[in-house]
Amino acid sequence: MMLGYAIGQVMMMQLGSFQFGITTAAYQELSRSTEYRWPSQERYGQREALQFTGPGADTMTLRGVIYPEWRGGRGQVERMRAAAAAGQPQMLVSGQGAIMGRWVVERIEEGQTIFAAGGVPRRQEFTMNLRRFD
Repeated sequence: MMLGYAIGQVMMMQLGSFQFGITTAAYQELSRSTEYRWPSQERYGQREALQFTGPGADTMTLRGVIYPEWRGGRGQVERMRAAAAAGQPQMLVSGQGAIMGRWVVERIEEGQTIFAAGGVPRRQEFTMNLRRFD
């Protein structure tokens, strides 16, 4: 063990059958936003009253980089898109094994730079937007 991490541990997170990992599609940034609903009711001569009505949207954004020639090979972004296009909520599991529930992919963005012969990208940036389903 080194700094609390097992040597050789490469999976960062798994969405359905797609794994984000150090040796494949590694995200460099994860941001999560969780909303809590507090609608207001106007009252005469007083401040508005707030009432908690439950949790709202839970969203996550993953931003990362893929070097297809180095690790993981080409087609990783296409596999992300194929999993999203299936139209099914998928289980999200952290690299530490925590089950985070079912999530859907709402959007995938891709950028390509540093090209090889034939227009093959040597660097792909991706952004994946997820939303909790259940």
